[in-house]
Amino acid sequence: MTIRPYRSALFMPASNGRAVEKARSLDCDVVILDLEDSVAPELKATARDQAIAAAAAGGFGDRALFVRVNALDTPWGADDCRAVAGAGFGAVVLPKVSRPGDLQAASALLDGLPLWAMIETCAGILDLPAIVASAEVTRLQGLLAGTNDLAKEMRCIPGPDRTPLLGHLAMIVTAARAAGLVALDGVCNVIEDGAVLAAECAQGAMFGFDGKSLIHPAQIAAANRAYGPTPEAVAWADRIIAAFGLPENAGKGVIRVAGEMVELLHLEQAQRIAAMAAR
Repeated sequence: MTIRPYRSALFMPASNGRAVEKARSLDCDVVILDLEDSVAPELKATARDQAIAAAAAGGFGDRALFVRVNALDTPWGADDCRAVAGAGFGAVVLPKVSRPGDLQAASALLDGLPLWAMIETCAGILDLPAIVASAEVTRLQGLLAGTNDLAKEMRCIPGPDRTPLLGHLAMIVTAARAAGLVALDGVCNVIEDGAVLAAECAQGAMFGFDGKSLIHPAQIAAANRAYGPTPEAVAWADRIIAAFGLPENAGKGVIRVAGEMVELLHLEQAQRIAAMAAR
């Protein structure tokens, strides 16, 4: 079993050359060069060129390298998609995905490059089943919760516990799992309060997200801890795998391990944890 970790996905403004260079040495699993929210309108074209140059230069090691383009209903979106196709990115993050047609329009410009969809509109939440159902055609590989924009459109006040958004977060994870996609939690706007970030990471992990979108390098360590397998989880996985590997348990669907009844579904969970730990 081969698993790529997505514990920490860091947005970096492509217009900031120093930030992009720093990303090559950070301990995040994914670097997302941003052409959208973090880039001023007058710098859009420059950011696009610099992102393509960074991808060509490489040096990101084992980190997945994505690029977030501007939405297709902006003056820059279509040109972004045409420019980054074939530039060496692992995937394109498409913002404001509200319907399958948004993905289909982007996919037609990307020459087969995989897509990740940001779910950050009320329409996108309501149309999640259709959006993920288009995955095979559009090469959709993952969903990112766009909690800031979603809260703005809902006119809600998330608060530290994000109560108004919890149902939507669960829907995003559920839709991703139904289609075999990766799911990333939204960004935490708090940078300097480690307790707030840790609590939000723990909440996202509890909901089943694979990792978290980040806006600052200082957030990487907390995300990696929250979404990586704990020593206790790895020890549990090793026990389950070893027990099912015993000759006397060959072909069994249910066995007893350390006083607990475990099934083949637990073996699958254990194998995934062990693969993640090895990775």
